[in-house]
Amino acid sequence: MNQQAHRNLISGKSTGLAAALLHLFMGAGAAGYLLVVRFRDFLYSKQWLKIHTADVPVISIGNITTGGTGKTPLVIWLCKFLQQKEIQCAVLTRGYKTHSKKRATSDERRATIDEPAILAENCPQAKVIVNPNRAEAAAEAVDKFGAKVLIMDDGFQHRRLARDLDIVTIDATCSFGYEKLLPAGLLREPVASLKRADAAVLTRCDQVSESKLCRIEKRLQLINPDMVIAKSIHNPICAKTMTGEKITIEQLKDKKIFAFCGIGNPDAFLNTVRNTGANLVGSKIYNDHYHYTDADFDDIHNRANRLEADLILSTQKDHTHYAIRNTRYGIPFAYLAVEIKFLTGEDKLKQLIKDALAGKIYKKY
Repeated sequence: MNQQAHRNLISGKSTGLAAALLHLFMGAGAAGYLLVVRFRDFLYSKQWLKIHTADVPVISIGNITTGGTGKTPLVIWLCKFLQQKEIQCAVLTRGYKTHSKKRATSDERRATIDEPAILAENCPQAKVIVNPNRAEAAAEAVDKFGAKVLIMDDGFQHRRLARDLDIVTIDATCSFGYEKLLPAGLLREPVASLKRADAAVLTRCDQVSESKLCRIEKRLQLINPDMVIAKSIHNPICAKTMTGEKITIEQLKDKKIFAFCGIGNPDAFLNTVRNTGANLVGSKIYNDHYHYTDADFDDIHNRANRLEADLILSTQKDHTHYAIRNTRYGIPFAYLAVEIKFLTGEDKLKQLIKDALAGKIYKKY
């Protein structure tokens, strides 16, 4: 079952006998998954599973659902915030579905794809270390690179490394993963797990109503009254072609766009494209972390050509798959560059980070 079919099923869009039977099987799977999650959390809460402690502050950026919630733009924002304070940081990432298992630094960015490559490109002063063993990566970051702060990408469920601060990103367009654990929903752990979080950053707030944002915020406050809550959007900056040309948002409004992506929340990306004012004439959606082939790019170009598109637009994450390819197409490929822009709560979040760096927040185990 592909990603879109799974979303249609768990969201209730797919109906009929086959869908009902699949719901039963996925419900059983979710029940088993819940037992595993609770047992694992119990072992960590009792410290029966070993928890490693780094010699420097650790800030985790994570989520409680699968798919794209906007972690990477927040990690980039945090790296830049620390760089402004002249604090050497390192990003620890597992490098999901990277082509190379070699640990990557900013000098080895070509060895990786997806999030690690994006982080290396956007945070050249930070060391990006790809290693599923976060404890090992933390030791390397401190001992080899002299990092003073560690940013653990996608670290909320990774209890093996203690952290000083837990920040979760919550996609406002699908905030609680259809209220069910995998595979019946998108939750990686129960919503109540947010009581462990110090802060929540709501992303894509411009794509939902104010009343929905209020409901999300109230629920978070009920779960964790002490949690800092910030609201943000993914703010488009420009489009960048394979040759390095920048196309302003104003210039995009005059173009017919064919968009494609292989991310966790494709609808959010397509909405962002529409919100630029561009004329979205067509699109093609692939599974998250999809590895494109030459045949895929031929198909994308042919579709765009039939629709007389002026530009083929993707996310930066998808761009990492075709950035090193020689272009042979008549329609240029580009990616939409975005940055996180806070609507509310940025000052409170910065103060929380400063408190963590100053040792005012106890490490979590």
